[in-house]
Amino acid sequence: MPAATAPRTRFTGRTALVTGGGSGLGRAIALAFAAEGANVVVAGRTEASLKETVSLVEAAGGSALAVTADVSRSADLAALVTAAVERYGSLDVAVNNAGVLRAGRPVAELSEADWRTMLDINVTGVFLALQAEIRQMRTQATGGAVVNIGSNLGAHTSAPGAAAYGATKAAVSALSRAAAAEHIADGVRVNTVSPGASATAMSLRPGETEEDRAARMKEESPLGRVSTTAEVAAAVLYLASDESASVVGADLVIDGGAAA
Repeated sequence: MPAATAPRTRFTGRTALVTGGGSGLGRAIALAFAAEGANVVVAGRTEASLKETVSLVEAAGGSALAVTADVSRSADLAALVTAAVERYGSLDVAVNNAGVLRAGRPVAELSEADWRTMLDINVTGVFLALQAEIRQMRTQATGGAVVNIGSNLGAHTSAPGAAAYGATKAAVSALSRAAAAEHIADGVRVNTVSPGASATAMSLRPGETEEDRAARMKEESPLGRVSTTAEVAAAVLYLASDESASVVGADLVIDGGAAA
């Protein structure tokens, strides 16, 4: 029988903040950090789902805090960072994952409301989060690491009906590179993970089941499947860890070769 693999402890004693941590990819990332010893702070707009993530972390022996916050509001993000530091003493890692997708319509038919919603959350939300997080991290002797969640749509590829979403995620990639260059001297590393279709509800088309999606991805993806949330989370943890200490301003695409 093979020997059991020793648990990894790359983040023991560190605090990791994950926006959009109440479900999907954000929850998977939060659980992955907790499994490696981090104290986890999850943020989002729905208190019940955040508390469920906290319960999952605690059931596995970890420590977590839920903070209700709207990433499009600077005051909420300032309060979020303050809450993390007051509870755990530092903010060592931040993952800006909160995002929304309003797809299915070409540019000429896209509503202004959907356009503004995606800009507010996907772009302004990341900008405001970066400001609050970097301002805290640069006061710490150990600095910090930020991982923004982009997308293979936008800077890397495109898809019909997703022009606005792609535009916001391309903006995240550009913003991340600029922030990385400007703040590495402050001891803050900024990088991006850009997933393609992953095993979350966001990658399901209207009325599509997971089985339908699996069949579609066999035709659409060079890999033949969606990425698992664990695979995307592993990339995030790598960029947040000391193993990537010299990685600054990278944009790591996790999409099974779709943008290759």
